[in-house]
Amino acid sequence: MINSLVQAIVGLMDTEHGNTACETARCALEALRKQLAAVLVGKDEAIAQLLLTFLAGGHLLIEDVPGIGKTTLAHALAASLNSDFGRIQFTADLLPADIIGVEIFDPAEKRFEFHPGPVFHHIVLADEINRATPKAQSALLEAMAEGQVSSEGETRALPDPFFVMATQNPMEHLGTFPLPESQLDRFFMRISIGYPDRAAERKVLLGQAGQSQLAMLQPVVQWRDIVQARQALAAVNVSDRLLDYVLQLLEASRNGAWMRQGVSPRAGRDLLQAARAHAWMNAQDYVTAADVQTVWLPCLAHRVVAAGDTQAALMNLLESVPVPA
Repeated sequence: MINSLVQAIVGLMDTEHGNTACETARCALEALRKQLAAVLVGKDEAIAQLLLTFLAGGHLLIEDVPGIGKTTLAHALAASLNSDFGRIQFTADLLPADIIGVEIFDPAEKRFEFHPGPVFHHIVLADEINRATPKAQSALLEAMAEGQVSSEGETRALPDPFFVMATQNPMEHLGTFPLPESQLDRFFMRISIGYPDRAAERKVLLGQAGQSQLAMLQPVVQWRDIVQARQALAAVNVSDRLLDYVLQLLEASRNGAWMRQGVSPRAGRDLLQAARAHAWMNAQDYVTAADVQTVWLPCLAHRVVAAGDTQAALMNLLESVPVPA
């Protein structure tokens, strides 16, 4: 399943010529993939999942130990897009105003002036998000769901596109606050990067990959390419039979046989959008069951509650529903 996702990204430039805008967007994404792969060596799977989330207009949660390259990946994405980048270091004393911004009185103008916080960037890294209190974490809820924030009774729009990459360490629990289900449900995918293999780590140690490469990165993608790619997803066909298959999967997750808490409608919508994005990146003009199966775990494993192992329960559920012929 994961291999097909990686192959979809790697094979973007091998598609036949069709709609010019779509082909330009595919070539742009391939250039972006190559540049990210030169920084985060040997992690094609994580890069593919990042690009799929970014293309689908979602937000990404990376759950892994420190020093793996989570922050480096966020910096590399921003540099490759010639985009403004904001980083929020989540700590126990972080306040919502530190994220959203605050109004400060200007004596010269005799009025309050809003000073935007780091959330007002196209790409935002929420580093160690589970180290902040729930009150601070909740400041991102409106931003991630609606692309806007509310402060002092006024609603302010965030930059568009707006993309959040959050990180957390799953191994360390002292001084952390687990993300509530409502917050987890805002993340399109949850992934891990993992340790590099020996060849990749050799390049990191020699300064041929990793953070040392960030200063040399040049923009390879324009925002218009991303916008065109996102617009193209709407043209990817979802047949009635495929839609019935997805609905059957969602219903099975809620009948109590596999999950204590099933897939929410928002998660189901994101699952279908992820399948559309995977199909488009694979140069398909329609979604197949294989597309749904490829994005099944990274899209849903953090949004459901199972009695035992969540991934095993999700896979058993997936295998229990017949694939449409």
